[in-house]
Amino acid sequence: MMGHQGGVQDKLFYSFNLDDHVPRSHLLRGIDRVFDLSDLRHHLAPFYSHTGRPSIDPELMMRMLVVGYCFGVRSERRLCEEIHLNLAYRWFCRLGLEDAIPDHSTFSKNRHGRFRDSDALRHVFENVLRRCMSEGLVRGEGFAVDASIIKADANRGRGGVGADTTEWSKGDGPSRAVREYLAALEESNPTGDDSDDPPGPSTAEKNISLTDPAAQWTAAPGGPAFYAYSTNYLIDLQAGIIVDVEATPAHRTSEVESTKTMIDRVEERFGLKPRRLVGDTAYGTGPMLGWMVEDKGISPHVPVWDRSERKDGTLSSSEFRWDEQANEYRCPQGHALLSDRRQFTKPRTHITKAGTIRYSASQHDCMACPMKQQCCPNMLSRRITRSVHERSRDVARELADTPQYKQSRRDRKKVEMLFAHLKRILKLDRLRLRGLSGAHDEFLLAATAQNLRRMAKRLMPSAQPLHFKTA
Repeated sequence: MMGHQGGVQDKLFYSFNLDDHVPRSHLLRGIDRVFDLSDLRHHLAPFYSHTGRPSIDPELMMRMLVVGYCFGVRSERRLCEEIHLNLAYRWFCRLGLEDAIPDHSTFSKNRHGRFRDSDALRHVFENVLRRCMSEGLVRGEGFAVDASIIKADANRGRGGVGADTTEWSKGDGPSRAVREYLAALEESNPTGDDSDDPPGPSTAEKNISLTDPAAQWTAAPGGPAFYAYSTNYLIDLQAGIIVDVEATPAHRTSEVESTKTMIDRVEERFGLKPRRLVGDTAYGTGPMLGWMVEDKGISPHVPVWDRSERKDGTLSSSEFRWDEQANEYRCPQGHALLSDRRQFTKPRTHITKAGTIRYSASQHDCMACPMKQQCCPNMLSRRITRSVHERSRDVARELADTPQYKQSRRDRKKVEMLFAHLKRILKLDRLRLRGLSGAHDEFLLAATAQNLRRMAKRLMPSAQPLHFKTA
């Protein structure tokens, strides 16, 4: 017999327990077990007034943000709608069936106001990291570092070389992203000018976006150029937990320098200092290797950035023997290459602005040498440029032949997998917030979500497989 659905208003009272309708294996149950926001109110207290209307509960806001970033819900308007409809999201946010969801505009105002001013997102990220450490997921023996490019919320057509920055002052004035950019310029290059007109960019040749001027114009992925930021991850190699994250413009120099910031911050705040650091060739420059070996005492499991090998068939600098005590190179014929050939009243270091020392052979020795055509056919004498960090470079070269180094190269895939997860699962392949502070907020929230997801997966009972739901 064909069934018939009854009316939807038959009952006057219902007995409904929200907890009964959230699967025991749901991802949010695992996250809820390890997510502690008990001190968030205390951290934010100085940023709230003692008078006026009550604002949104900061713990509710943070739980809503975690839901959004864990399940790839990027829009704040859509996030409020999803939490209104999804029982599991309501349960995680401590909302009952009759509780109202915050308005998306009020939600945005609080998120980009107090949360940013108080650095609450960094505070929550570090609390999650401390929980990972207490659960034994962070060993601190080996770290890996890498960067991934994320598109900025900036139109390629709104900018260019020598862009007309007078548009910044039109309408209601410069946007927040533009104001932050101009403030950073003023801090690094104070002009002392009290004019109301916004200053122009630092260099005329720079390709600047009028929408988000702090974003970097880049074609690094190999396709058409676009404006972008880089998210820099420092992860612990034991379980792939992110121990720090830093937002920078998508420029290699900024990415490499952020490594120093992250390692120093983790050591200062958590007492974690790795014995080895794993990275790709971008982190194998002389100054970076010198910082790792000489300043921090960290073993660099990093390929050396080396351009000394020649491809024209002539002798490379590696075929010259270095004598540390004599401070000289010796060519295959036994002739010396020196940094200076005369005594100065005041000794000179001969260190160039690039941090190198040039060693030259005698013209007399080279002109009479039978190997001149193999060594320096187009020069009167052979010259070799030696980095002041060459000892650290030699340490990295020696480590490259060890089994531990080969294992580190395999371990480095963990950070690459995190970036793939970030873009494919969390859907953070393009930013929604503008400016360096907006990128900072998004990257911190995404890293917090990734750590929570990984910790929940590790700590949930094995008999209960996690129920991963995507938006």
